[in-house]
Amino acid sequence: MPPIPLSRLRPLAAALLAVVPGCATTAPGPGPEGAGRGVLVFSRTAGFRHDSIEAGVEAIRGLGATSGFHVRATEDSKIFNDAGLAPFAAVVFLSTTGDVLDFAQQAAFERFIRRGGGYVGIHAAADTEYDWPWYGRLVGAYFKSHPAIQEATIVVADRLHPSTRMLPLRWTRTDEWYCFRANPRGAVHVLAVLDERTYEGGGMGHDHPIAWCHEVDGGRAWYTGGGHTKESFREPLFLEHVLGGIQWAAGAVAGDAGATVDRHFEKVILDDQTCRCYDRLRTGISSGAAASAPCAVHRRSRAPGPVAPPGI
Repeated sequence: MPPIPLSRLRPLAAALLAVVPGCATTAPGPGPEGAGRGVLVFSRTAGFRHDSIEAGVEAIRGLGATSGFHVRATEDSKIFNDAGLAPFAAVVFLSTTGDVLDFAQQAAFERFIRRGGGYVGIHAAADTEYDWPWYGRLVGAYFKSHPAIQEATIVVADRLHPSTRMLPLRWTRTDEWYCFRANPRGAVHVLAVLDERTYEGGGMGHDHPIAWCHEVDGGRAWYTGGGHTKESFREPLFLEHVLGGIQWAAGAVAGDAGATVDRHFEKVILDDQTCRCYDRLRTGISSGAAASAPCAVHRRSRAPGPVAPPGI
């Protein structure tokens, strides 16, 4: 089926959001601690430049028009100061690459998040600011590599979050699929994972997160690995996915962000035999020295939430 023009998506998005409580008329803001009501889309590149950036800017402007929030797009990093960021509830890093902010601008963005602002990372936002450890914690994981653009299946682990509740359990689409330098699970709440059996060139194994969120220093951070292609920003489901991420990061809608974050759990040792059985089921280990090692995984949640399975 050919891609649907954005002009036809806007009425559809409005109609869909109208039946979701809190989404139709709620603008993404004001966020906590007096954050603004707008959304800043930042797409400066100091490395590879994606030709989907312009399509992404247009699509997010369309989402703002139908969902009641103002969108400003810029590649000028000078806006990253306290006054420049004040009008915004969330900042979208749209396929940024390389070192895009100087030290003073980095400090201003950190203050923005600590005041309750939101961060949304799309695709190459993970290929940005490798020498800024705070940003690495914010985005969740850094880009490592990718195979050729191809179709793959995403397994949606959280069917309740506003950025994934509209998606099918197994979501098949075409994009450029990132591998990351480290698996972010445990530090972030994983929303969806790639099924590496459905495409060629995966490098993270059975647990390959591709979308996640978490709370950081008083603010909210959301990331999706999709968005390499222009066509991504004409896909109704991908646009709803991004919209839900923006609204959640801006504090406009609620959503759990802790179900797969390690600090939200405590380990409870039942007995060695029970825990060894649990570990073998979780990791697939059935024999050898590791099979007889003490349990290091069994945990009990301190708070309710949609807990994702450890694998696909």
